[in-house]
Amino acid sequence: MSESTRKTLPLQIHPGLFHRAVRSVEHADIGYIGQHGKLVLAGVYGMTQILLGPKMWNWPENFLLIAGPCVIENGPLCRHIAARVDEICRRLGVTYVFKASFDKANRSGASSFRGQGMDRGLDVLAEIRHSLHLPVTTDVHETDQVATVAEVVDVVQIPAFLCRQTDLLLAAGQSGKAVNVKKGQFMAPWEMANVVEKVRSTRNERIMLTERGTFFGYNRLVNDMTSIVQMQALRAPVLFDATHSTQLPGGLGTASGGQRQYVEVLAAAATAAGADGLFIEVHPEPEKSPSDAATILPLDQLESLLIRCLAIREALRGTQRKN
Repeated sequence: MSESTRKTLPLQIHPGLFHRAVRSVEHADIGYIGQHGKLVLAGVYGMTQILLGPKMWNWPENFLLIAGPCVIENGPLCRHIAARVDEICRRLGVTYVFKASFDKANRSGASSFRGQGMDRGLDVLAEIRHSLHLPVTTDVHETDQVATVAEVVDVVQIPAFLCRQTDLLLAAGQSGKAVNVKKGQFMAPWEMANVVEKVRSTRNERIMLTERGTFFGYNRLVNDMTSIVQMQALRAPVLFDATHSTQLPGGLGTASGGQRQYVEVLAAAATAAGADGLFIEVHPEPEKSPSDAATILPLDQLESLLIRCLAIREALRGTQRKN
């Protein structure tokens, strides 16, 4: 559709139905999402395939999982987790990206374990990428980290607290790699339009957004599943961070608490709301994790969670086909 022939269609967002409605629009370029749920469609829907290193993700069709330990503790542990999750995802038909942070720069306490540092951390990620042929991702916190990290990873991840940092977003976009931006706990979903526009200004369309809860009073997060639908209207796939969404930020004083028992129910709810994938931190012994021990999912529970979510997704797709 040419620029001169574009039409503008006002569309009311309807919870539970909007995801299907947008998917059915072959050419839809989202212009603006207002505070009261008004949507404007005009132009081209956007990319439906995102190159993730050795894998191509067809995001309207295939479910994505970004998973791994919160922080890089050591190489053997990361490789064990990556290999186990990869085996599960191959069997279930899920596109998989391994995640681990070389530096947790936003820890609650000054003495908290932060990771192995960039050089050693990137070595671990590079080895996993090479030996297991997996796309990998990690967080960046400063603009001068981006170029070095992008030499190793397939997805540059922007932490939630930094999602409005213009220079960091531009550097990530200019890297040419896929960019996953976590929505800040302090932001409304429609405010992510500005975030997406910053990355797209670098001519990088390989953008993913991740919902991970919204501040609700002190040491508390609440999850609004309609934010998934509203951010999808920005022509970007939206993932749901099922582990950080159970976090109680700063709830332990010098560390964050959490309610791990709700990870699966939130993941299922997000899938039912139409999320394009999940972000889940996993560990074979969560209580021994030096970071986010209260929220990390036990590795041996991941497969059953994915089976449940895929069944929900397939049920929704079957309903849509019938209609």
